[in-house]
Amino acid sequence: WGGIEYLGFENGVVTVRLYGACSTCSSATVTLKAGVEQILKSMVPDVKEVVQDFGY
Repeated sequence: WGGIEYLGFENGVVTVRLYGACSTCSSATVTLKAGVEQILKSMVPDVKEVVQDFGY
């Protein structure tokens, strides 16, 4: 199992962290950009980008 955690929103950028199986999935970047980012941009006009925080 895996998921996505919302961390914050600042200057048009939504920051999220992927966890569990999602954090190591080879399709995570595509899911984040082509899925999550596009949905948020269509629903929230102020969203410009979704970025992943790797927790380093």
